[in-house]
Amino acid sequence: MGMSSNSCDYFLDVLASKAPTPGGGGAAAMGGAIGMALSNMVGNLTVGKKKYAAVEDEVKELLEEGSKIIERLKALVDEDAEAFAPLAKAYGLPKNTPEEAAHKEKTLEECSKVALSVPLEIMRQAFRGIKIHERMGEIGSLLAISDVGCGVVFLKAALQSAYLNVLINLGAIRDQNFLDQVNKEMTQLLEDGSRIADKTLDLVIGKIKK
Repeated sequence: MGMSSNSCDYFLDVLASKAPTPGGGGAAAMGGAIGMALSNMVGNLTVGKKKYAAVEDEVKELLEEGSKIIERLKALVDEDAEAFAPLAKAYGLPKNTPEEAAHKEKTLEECSKVALSVPLEIMRQAFRGIKIHERMGEIGSLLAISDVGCGVVFLKAALQSAYLNVLINLGAIRDQNFLDQVNKEMTQLLEDGSRIADKTLDLVIGKIKK
């Protein structure tokens, strides 16, 4: 049974312990899933209401996409732990001889690439979720509009947290082409996602204050 399938109490207890996983990556994925669930709640409260009949089909599409993101982020909680395990083991490799040192360096680089692939995917999913919140904030039920704001805040936090977990795994990587590609993608996701999240939060606050 995966970490995401256990109770919230269990997840938080292990997160707070000395155990190497879950850590920031797993927390980012879980937080993102919570944020996405809030958008889906707003969507479900919008569907079936006469006032929003004109946008019902679009809301249903957002709900379907949101459900996929929730499931993907839940899976990434466990994938993050699985990807980190070989890296943690690699740090313990000996480096007493030049041959051992070279092997350790190569292994750390390979394991770091794998380890950062998961938080990078969390960033991609968080960005997708933020885009859904952007639209849900425009067309979702005003009775639950504050939950769009709450959800997009969770997803921005997931985006930023996952970014940090990519960043911390770059140090052992010497492959410049790989570094350039990752840096370009994660910077774009962070900048665009943060901008859209902030805009969506402002929209929500404006609607609440009317």
